[in-house]
Amino acid sequence: MERLVKRLPSESILFLLLLLVISLIAKNSSLMIAIAVLLLLKVGGMDAKSFSFIQSKGINWGVTIITIAVLAPIASGEIGFRDLSGAFKTPFAWIALISGILVALLAKGGVKLLADDPQITTALVIGTILSVSIFKGVAVGPLIGAGIAYTAMKIFSFFS
Repeated sequence: MERLVKRLPSESILFLLLLLVISLIAKNSSLMIAIAVLLLLKVGGMDAKSFSFIQSKGINWGVTIITIAVLAPIASGEIGFRDLSGAFKTPFAWIALISGILVALLAKGGVKLLADDPQITTALVIGTILSVSIFKGVAVGPLIGAGIAYTAMKIFSFFS
């Protein structure tokens, strides 16, 4: 019996495989790639050191990559100083500016929540997967979701 138990995949591998199946159904390529990388590290025996390193640095890497993507149109010349001055001429531009500020502040709270309470990531990932698969939502990642959750938790704590 003990030999059989040693051959069974660990709970974490089964969980990742379940998430992989869900991501395949939802056609979420980002999640598929992330799970495949984690499974390869786990099966390859490189999980002990790499997972804690990824967990501590991964969000910063992601933010850096997103920042590069956001700044790419400036670097390519698609957005210039003329666009910057025009960005404040319409009410919609001001709404976009304020939305950008609010999202960045929400993400800041999300980083804090994920660092302080990493198990919340599971609920956020499942919520994202459900939204993508059922409501045809767009998976923007758990960071903004964590920021919204953090803000809602603070409001809830204030009133309770």
